[in-house]
Amino acid sequence: MKLTKQHIEDDNKKSLSSQNNSYNFLANSLTSQGYNVDTIISKLSEFQVAIPSWALGAGGTRFGRFSFYGEPSTLEQKIDDVGILHSLTQTAGAVSLHIPWDIPSDYRAIKQQADSLNIKFDSVNSNTFQDQKNAEESYKYGSLSNTSKAVRDQAIQHNIDVINIGNQLGSKSLTVWLADGSCFPGQNNFQTAFQNTQNSLQEIYKGLPDDWKMLIEYKPYEPNFYSTVIQDWGVSLMLANGCGDKAFTLVDLGHHLPNSNIEQIVAILQLKGKLGGFHFNDSKYGDDDLTVGSIKPYALFLIFNELVYGMENNPQNPDLAWMIDASHNVKDPLEDLIQSLEAIQEAYAKALLVDQDALRTAQLENDVVKCQEILQGAFRTDVRPLLAAARLKTGGAINPLQSYRNLAVREALIKERGKNTVATGL
Repeated sequence: MKLTKQHIEDDNKKSLSSQNNSYNFLANSLTSQGYNVDTIISKLSEFQVAIPSWALGAGGTRFGRFSFYGEPSTLEQKIDDVGILHSLTQTAGAVSLHIPWDIPSDYRAIKQQADSLNIKFDSVNSNTFQDQKNAEESYKYGSLSNTSKAVRDQAIQHNIDVINIGNQLGSKSLTVWLADGSCFPGQNNFQTAFQNTQNSLQEIYKGLPDDWKMLIEYKPYEPNFYSTVIQDWGVSLMLANGCGDKAFTLVDLGHHLPNSNIEQIVAILQLKGKLGGFHFNDSKYGDDDLTVGSIKPYALFLIFNELVYGMENNPQNPDLAWMIDASHNVKDPLEDLIQSLEAIQEAYAKALLVDQDALRTAQLENDVVKCQEILQGAFRTDVRPLLAAARLKTGGAINPLQSYRNLAVREALIKERGKNTVATGL
């Protein structure tokens, strides 16, 4: 199924008058405060977030998975679903593939399909947290950190294969996340596990094309609960530094212990020029991978405040890779992703309203109350009319979620694919 511009334009007519009234009121208010509204809308229009191929089907946990009707069962169908999201939101202009779940059978055809939908291929993701069919070695006791050289070599080669796959699609980065760790005290020698991982990553790094980046993800626990080899941003940073200038830390918002100050982590990594990208989600306890902004929207805004500051003041840090990494066990996956895209754009727009000069002055004067008022003033602003204006500018929907329902997209997908299709992934 594909949404045409006419579909979206016709549905927009129902909300256009209300949107114009809301936008004019907000734009006049912001202009009177000295903001350049056109610049903000341009930045929102340019901001693109990659959709992971594994998030287009129903999510699941280690206890079970409940399928959702009309799931995409092929890579081609997944790209079509990203095309639907991008048509509605105009902010989902890339797809991130997970290998070996989504290896193209015809690279040229897949690239042509993606091009027709204005979709690019973002970072490719390797998988050494599962044993693959016909693999000679098992990752039961780790992959890049394993005590067995044969296992490490297999994991290294897999990552190099993933780079080669991504290179054929036009990707420019490899994301490495390890489930490696231990379940019981004494199971691993921590120093050996770290050194094996560093050596393995260095071998993978040698296979990176000159214009590629390696993004090293971290996670404090799960599936191993006593220890994980790359447990926090400091370990990721050490490993990245040990590889070279093309290796960076990747921050997954759910991969932190409760009450971690993620905005501080972001700020320091940008200062050091080592923040490579983001996996957006939300969490209540641990890595819940919930809809972005559904639990802690103010925390998301504070993170974006640091990101906006860093993007303006830290030229030593590269352009960031943005991706959603969420699970939606009881939601329509496409509706969940639309909600996440909206939350990301909303947090970004509010961060753009922070008066950084005034905030800096208040900080230097130790005016703590003023600092809070500046941040909360931006956060309390209803920026949704700006988001809608940015989408209208590029041909998207005023209200993507409402248009998705009005146009009966899920019903059309069920009619096209049936009720029993299952997407690859977790």
